Amino acid sequence: MRLGCLEDDTDTREAVRSWLEAAGHDVHVFASGRDFMRTAARESFDLFVLDSNLPDVSGPEVLHWLRTDRNDATPVVFVTARDAEEDIVAQLTAGADDYIVKPVRRAELIARIDAVLRRTRPAPASDALEAGPYRFDLVHKRVHDDGEEIALTDKEFDLAVFLFRNVGRLLSRGHLLEAVWGRNPSVATRTVDTHVSRVRGKLKLRPDRGFRLVPTYNYGYRLECTTDPEPPSFTGS
Repeated sequence: MRLGCLEDDTDTREAVRSWLEAAGHDVHVFASGRDFMRTAARESFDLFVLDSNLPDVSGPEVLHWLRTDRNDATPVVFVTARDAEEDIVAQLTAGADDYIVKPVRRAELIARIDAVLRRTRPAPASDALEAGPYRFDLVHKRVHDDGEEIALTDKEFDLAVFLFRNVGRLLSRGHLLEAVWGRNPSVATRTVDTHVSRVRGKLKLRPDRGFRLVPTYNYGYRLECTTDPEPPSFTGS
């Protein structure tokens, strides 16, 4: 998962980064609220980890900006030294998904983040993903459209599956790039546009077929349902 971590203390920030990366997450760290907000305004994430006490924009102010100004429902976990009950209640009431009091412990942090992600970004272990006329064989990397196999490259398949797992979410190009290609500085974001175009054409993602792939200028893409079909489901072989 792609996580954004806002923490001004260098030691804590680097510890959290190393723990979460070791747990398999792709972590972007920020030392100031303003830097965090600049990036969060143009990039999508799966979860945010926020400190409360920051030198410029506080964690609670960042949460308010996300939930109210941006209408951003990305899960938020607070990791902070503030342990007063009123602080905990205030942030949970304001839209935080969990609250951890420092000193943070590695196993607890990972477990709590994984629990929030399970609730908000469920990805059941299974062999196939079905959505409308499409069936993705996740084991053999094959996709069928109304029973007819469609030839996709490995990257096209991975991109299509990621989009269908996130139907309705606006995903930034950077997010798509990292999810499919990893954090590889030699791969340009225009690679995403090329592959999105190929996936759209090969799968015939048109409104009359139940899904459309909508670009957002200078941001990324959203796969939308157009005929209110059943949500994508994971099945066994």
